[in-house]
Amino acid sequence: MRIDYYLPPIHLQPVAHHVRRARTLGYDGFFTAETSHDPFLPLGVAAAIAPSLELGTGIAVAFARSPMVVAHTAWDLAAASGGKFILGLGTQVRAHITRRFSTAWAAPGPRLREYVRALRTIWSAWQEGGPLLFEGDHYRFSLMTPFFDPGPIEHPAIPVFIAAVGPHLARMAGEICDGLHVHPLHTVRYLDKVTLPALEEGASAGGRDPTDVAVAAAVFVATGRTQEQIATARDNVRKQIAFYASTPTYRSILDLHGWEIGPRLSALARRGEWDAMAALIDDQILDEVAVTGPSDTVGGLLRDRYGNRVQRIAFYGAGPGVTPGLDDDDWMAIIEAINS
Repeated sequence: MRIDYYLPPIHLQPVAHHVRRARTLGYDGFFTAETSHDPFLPLGVAAAIAPSLELGTGIAVAFARSPMVVAHTAWDLAAASGGKFILGLGTQVRAHITRRFSTAWAAPGPRLREYVRALRTIWSAWQEGGPLLFEGDHYRFSLMTPFFDPGPIEHPAIPVFIAAVGPHLARMAGEICDGLHVHPLHTVRYLDKVTLPALEEGASAGGRDPTDVAVAAAVFVATGRTQEQIATARDNVRKQIAFYASTPTYRSILDLHGWEIGPRLSALARRGEWDAMAALIDDQILDEVAVTGPSDTVGGLLRDRYGNRVQRIAFYGAGPGVTPGLDDDDWMAIIEAINS
């Protein structure tokens, strides 16, 4: 497995420190997410400081940006990183697209499929020097003059990953994408029963080998050196699980397990009762979703749970500088245990 360092939501100034730390500790990739900061800018910093690291967005919100804008940014990052940039895209939910980004909403599956096709058409025009022509239901591109054409690069085959919760987007990933980002709110059972079979179906429909599609999973990890530290970490993870599980988008995961807490979590979220939400995440749910263990064994637990299922793994809400009680030596040992 490749092990990815996920940058916490911070301003640009301390990014260089995190990049150097990721390289020193033995991470394979350096990824960003679109939360309270731009997901692309830190990767330019990372490309200049640590050319050995793979870089990626996990994820950037597609529908908040024109495919042309994303195509330019990805092209520059691919060139700067020597072909080590992975473009991860996600759809977001309707309220955020229309009310936070103030952009139009449409059926996300067909629109994202068209988005990926548009990106590859644009990149092909730049690399091969031909005319730009793309006609879809949501996007149309027919103008590319030399002044705005960045020209070919050494590594033009930019991998595109998409985030998927339900089976529809997992099938799409298998059919047309290079990888799939698994949301941290998942279980092994959901991967085995829903996500991975859907990816394999998509790959079959596209005449592809499923092993050509990488699966990247962000995983809730509750660890520490002492039982007190582990208990604190578990309480923090409960809050994170409750936050995500309150959103109807993730209801299919709860339904698979028969966890009838979704409506109650949603009601509590509307009232802002965050502590009460965490109390609904019992130990059974927590242990199905998260990996818990002392720092000297949690690496092996992660390897055993995910080693035959995913190709990339990241510690969601945990890591150097984020998890109290652990230092860099602990994280190096965890990484070594996963790779052993």
